[in-house]
Amino acid sequence: MGKNTFDIIILNGRPAAGKSEVIDYLKGTPLDERIRRFHIGEFEEFDDFPILWERFEDDDIYQRHGKPRLISDTTFEYQGKTLPGYVFKDPFFWNFLIEKLNLSYAKRLRDVPRYHETTTALFEFARGKQHGGFREAYSFLSDDVLTKANTIYIKVSWEESLRKNRRRYNPDKPDSILEHALEDKKIEFLYKESEWEQFTAKDPEHLVVRDHRIPYAIFDNEPEKTDKPELLGNHLEEVCRRLWGLRVRTGIGSQS
Repeated sequence: MGKNTFDIIILNGRPAAGKSEVIDYLKGTPLDERIRRFHIGEFEEFDDFPILWERFEDDDIYQRHGKPRLISDTTFEYQGKTLPGYVFKDPFFWNFLIEKLNLSYAKRLRDVPRYHETTTALFEFARGKQHGGFREAYSFLSDDVLTKANTIYIKVSWEESLRKNRRRYNPDKPDSILEHALEDKKIEFLYKESEWEQFTAKDPEHLVVRDHRIPYAIFDNEPEKTDKPELLGNHLEEVCRRLWGLRVRTGIGSQS
């Protein structure tokens, strides 16, 4: 199976671009169909959002007991105003999150012999220029990850990201993968500016990171496809077919 499935897919995009919806769709797709249409086998998620949110919750517990917050603040400065919202005290924590994903992946390789014979690892994260962008995030991915990685970027405009972020907002479930959202000013502060176009400018087919070239393909989600399962599946199949063809043609993106 490993020879017909991706080892690693990195799923990137703006907040609310549709990453979680794509993963949710894949979960509902039977394994045989998933392999045939998307070259994705049994899969495991490596997502930095649960790690991020847990650090906010940890700091809330510390603060509730009269201790100083360790990782995050509850307000941030933007456009001359102090606004409510969790932010990291040290911007390096965004890169720390990538290192946590590296560590989780390394443990799986250690503990599961022939891991990629059956399993596709799905890495998921968003990055804005304000906290380093995609180029910096990729620079912290391990060589083990980059050697086997293939990227799908879910493309939406800033305006569409904002619209969908507002739509999915559920204040009762800020920790939910499918329902978490950011306040308008916070998402603008962190994510309005993206350097994806600059990051990909050198090569229309590969991301260049250190001495690695990572095949990538674009899932165009504007107008929206991730709210319509048939459209989502058809376009994802097209994107994965293109990405698989690039992988096969160049021999990059797998060690299987």
